Amino acid sequence: MATGSLIHWRPFGDMSSLRERVESMFDELATEDGAKLAAVDVIREKDRILIHADMPGVKPEDLKIEVSEHVLSIHGEHEEKKDEEKKAKEGKMRFVRHERSYASFSRSLILPEDVDPHAIKATIKDGVVEVTVPLPVKKEPQVIEITPKAA
Repeated sequence: MATGSLIHWRPFGDMSSLRERVESMFDELATEDGAKLAAVDVIREKDRILIHADMPGVKPEDLKIEVSEHVLSIHGEHEEKKDEEKKAKEGKMRFVRHERSYASFSRSLILPEDVDPHAIKATIKDGVVEVTVPLPVKKEPQVIEITPKAA
């Protein structure tokens, strides 16, 4: 480079690369027991709480939902299909890029007091788990009138 040459300075040229590295770092840190934290939406309705948790690629048989001491835990695992793995080892299939071999998703949420854990229901469709938590029916305080008797 000759003295006096102009150099094009791009102060933000490497920002996208830096952003990708920072996002990757947070993805690695945002885990619970080695599992990715599942993204959730929690919706409170009049008589229930709906929880939608993203569990891409997880089948119902690979999903574990538990309630213990007012904590709802959702855990799911997705593994690569064994036939694809076998074909790759035998040389019948060659991956150009292979990133989806295993994923584990987990999330724990605190439930309100007095929730009946036996009434909780869950479904999974298109990689989204929907957990329905019925809220306990609030009883109106009962007013009892006591008439004193003369002694």
